Amino acid sequence: MRTNSIASASAALQAGHLCAIPTETVYGLAADATNSIAIARVFAAKGRPSNHPLIVHIASGEYLGEWIREIPEWASALTNEVWPGPLTIVGLRTDLALNAVTGGQDTVAVRVPQHPVALELLQNLYDAGVPGLVAPSANRFGHVSPTNVDHVIADLGDYLLTNDDLVLDGGQCSVGVESTIVLATGEAPVILRPGAISSDDIERITGVAVGQERMESPRVSGMLDSHYAPRAKVELISESELQNYDVLAGTGLIARDFIETPAHYVRLLSANTNEDYARELYAAMRHADELELKTIVVVAPVGDDVAIAINDRLKRAAF
Repeated sequence: MRTNSIASASAALQAGHLCAIPTETVYGLAADATNSIAIARVFAAKGRPSNHPLIVHIASGEYLGEWIREIPEWASALTNEVWPGPLTIVGLRTDLALNAVTGGQDTVAVRVPQHPVALELLQNLYDAGVPGLVAPSANRFGHVSPTNVDHVIADLGDYLLTNDDLVLDGGQCSVGVESTIVLATGEAPVILRPGAISSDDIERITGVAVGQERMESPRVSGMLDSHYAPRAKVELISESELQNYDVLAGTGLIARDFIETPAHYVRLLSANTNEDYARELYAAMRHADELELKTIVVVAPVGDDVAIAINDRLKRAAF
């Protein structure tokens, strides 16, 4: 099940198997994006509702036109600058995009991951006639996303082993939260899901102000009110509330490093920067469940960088 061989992973995916793959954001449960049977198995493995769209992962921005038509100039400028990287573009689909991938919508989500193992695998598959992979997070639907191989095996190991599927080990994910999703069907970019690429980044690169989300915006991954959730209850509080917070012994704490740990808390994360916070967040939540903690108290980071994405994930975890 667990492998370091890109060749083995490529062969398995071409044969219709699933393979959990590393990206810079989180590990994804990959399948051939043109194989409807394999895609159905992704939904079954995760327990994911079938109308939830998937993100197609491709080896290079050069291949974007195979999946999306009518790409705005600002979107081309953005992908040329950011890809490979934690950015997903949503645009009008071509005939290559199956309904199983798009959730029956007329748009498709595409990205080029910034991970050397994933990129080599994707190019190997493209050369073999597989133009892309779907790869939602390799975890049970709604649970905390995996950022290393052990997380994948904890959630999906039994299913993958039973079905002769693989997990491709690429080490620890460097970003730790899912990609920024940007709608690219109009004159201005619209952020549908925040990630490591901020609105300031997008405006700087494109020279176009980020627009407001529209009522008719398509469904995209990871946007349910309750998502990214550990078994432990997640409670968001401010730094000033922390010292006087009524807590039982053994409650977990997630916070930046400059925030002191009161007595009776189990420190789960102590991040030097917001980037460290993002990278370590999901592992900290999973560790709380390993310790069988009932509650995780979280002091969210502040900032207009990846902190926006972190706060989005924390609110959904606490919903």
